Amino acid sequence: MQPDGLISQMKQKNQVAFSQIYDMYSENIHGIVYNIVNDVEIAEEVVQDIFIKVWEKSESYSEDRGRFFTWLLNISRNAAIDKVRSKAYKNKMKNSDFDDFSFFIKDSEDLDRKSEGFGLEKFVQKLKPMCVKIIDLLFFKGYTQKEASETLDVPIGTVKSRNRNCLNSLRKSIE
Repeated sequence: MQPDGLISQMKQKNQVAFSQIYDMYSENIHGIVYNIVNDVEIAEEVVQDIFIKVWEKSESYSEDRGRFFTWLLNISRNAAIDKVRSKAYKNKMKNSDFDDFSFFIKDSEDLDRKSEGFGLEKFVQKLKPMCVKIIDLLFFKGYTQKEASETLDVPIGTVKSRNRNCLNSLRKSIE
């Protein structure tokens, strides 16, 4: 069955359709969440919470406002960032090393799979090391600009400028 048909059945609370949607999207959503939380168990927990929310709020999705996957992606990213900003997560991760994003690129796992097949690796590898750190903190780990400033020990204005410049570089390399 096509995703559109499954989505409308899910909106009518069809559990079989929901299960099929879960099977179609859960691995990609897990990859997105994992990139932000950097912990397999927490990512699995967040993915479960996301799909519970999708089930409960399915009627709020409107194909007129965008694709289903975009809606699901926004829910996922927000849930993962909320988790990262939670006190419990910060306490758990205090001893983790978040200073270097290079593990993400050099990790034995396939970056394309973890980043939902967007092929980010080739673009991220072209960036300057500082850009990689800025993008890692602000987008993959959900840090605020103030938190990134404190982590990198640079003024917040520098973080803002570098972020803007790095995103422009990334956009140019993707075009």
